[in-house]
Amino acid sequence: MTAPRLALAALLAILAAPAPAQEAAPTGDQARARWEQLTPEQRQELRRRYQTWKELTPEEQARLRQRLQELRAMPPERRAEIDRNWEAFQRLAPKERQEILDRFARYRELPADRQAKMRAAFRDLLRSGPRDRERYLDNLRRWRQMSPVERERARELWRERRLRRR
Repeated sequence: MTAPRLALAALLAILAAPAPAQEAAPTGDQARARWEQLTPEQRQELRRRYQTWKELTPEEQARLRQRLQELRAMPPERRAEIDRNWEAFQRLAPKERQEILDRFARYRELPADRQAKMRAAFRDLLRSGPRDRERYLDNLRRWRQMSPVERERARELWRERRLRRR
């Protein structure tokens, strides 16, 4: 399964979770009663999600179960934040959603140490003051306007400066 598809399946599995961790699994009769209360559209969506779930490998399913346990253990404020992010993601145009999934897939392909560096840099950016964030965004805008040749030259200059500092 591709990383974007896995990410989407993970989000679907987490957000489709109907019960908190403390609640016991429903009995057969309870499950049937809940099923009967669903609209035909809700039943079809549930069938679609189940099909997506069945297509996952056992390892992917185990990873999603672990993520679900983590989500259920989160404070309500954090869960609400995740819900807001998910709703915002759903409001994006399909092209924008796909771009996010593609970028996430590229991130997941990075070595673990590179992922850790990126997360640390992002945390630092979040903790920085407004002036530093604005400077970062200005640099990002300039970077996006550069040609590939200009970007490579900027990387070379950055590496040279880094070596001189050592």
